[in-house]
Amino acid sequence: MEILVILVPLALALGGAGLVAFLWSLRSGQYDDLDGAAWRAIADDEPPHTRGG
Repeated sequence: MEILVILVPLALALGGAGLVAFLWSLRSGQYDDLDGAAWRAIADDEPPHTRGG
């Protein structure tokens, strides 16, 4: 039972750190354009080059 004295504050501290990181990512605009990255990943930038002759 003595381990709970260490584990409970540790779990609360890690949860708080995760919450702070999430709030920081919200304020820095990480979630502003959710669809843009998905479309950029599948969009063709230039046509494929073919070898002809």
